[in-house]
Amino acid sequence: MLEKIKETADFLKQKVNTHPKTAIILGTGLGRLADEITDAFSISYHHIPNFPISTVEGHSGKLIFGKLGGKDIMAMQGRFHYYEGYSMKQVTFPIRVMRELGIKTLFVSNASGGTNPHFKVGDLMIITDHINYFPEHPLHGPNIDYGPRFPDMSEAYSKELRQRALAIAAEKHIDVQQGVYLGTQGPTFETPSEYKMFQLWGADAVGMSTVPEVIVARHCGIEVFGISVITDIGVEGQIQKITHEDVQKAADASQEKMTEIMREMIKRS
Repeated sequence: MLEKIKETADFLKQKVNTHPKTAIILGTGLGRLADEITDAFSISYHHIPNFPISTVEGHSGKLIFGKLGGKDIMAMQGRFHYYEGYSMKQVTFPIRVMRELGIKTLFVSNASGGTNPHFKVGDLMIITDHINYFPEHPLHGPNIDYGPRFPDMSEAYSKELRQRALAIAAEKHIDVQQGVYLGTQGPTFETPSEYKMFQLWGADAVGMSTVPEVIVARHCGIEVFGISVITDIGVEGQIQKITHEDVQKAADASQEKMTEIMREMIKRS
């Protein structure tokens, strides 16, 4: 595993001449941010040794190196999901490669169903914490010496970065929520009973990604900021049939607000 990580990192080091400290996973709701990256150099996942291939509609499948807000960054345009059939080691492989490349801060975004009755479709939720509901833990197996065998997760999402985001949102007059994100394996959307259970557990939003990536990032000593766009409501009496296309449409409607927050976050990092 470690040999493959180093092989991939060495390949990328030979391809690019920048040394970014910041990485972004351009999940649902952040696709347009890629258009703002200047001096961009992109590499398809197909051409990167040991990289999985993104199979989900709306996830392009390439690494982008360039500048955003005057800072060198790398961005994943398209992430990997457990429901695609990948193991957790494959899903989180890019995060370990980021560590080898010197990444110190990771920004992640996703789409989620809101279980908080005060949320509405289109809301942005700054992630304060998460609940791991995946059947396989991303650190399962021999420990890679990027971090301890039993990593602390008391602050999975950086308090400092969350406060910066709240300040930016206030400056830009962007309404944001805060809450706990619960990650499930998917690919089914939740039943009404599952939504009710997750709400009782303390989840404010539910999605199919992010948690494994954040766990591995924290194991690697990488600081994390996460944000969700609420694309449907999983509250009793408000639940409606939902499709992947509905999720994408709702996320697209909130892209401008999410992009503005992320752009400023990176500019001020």
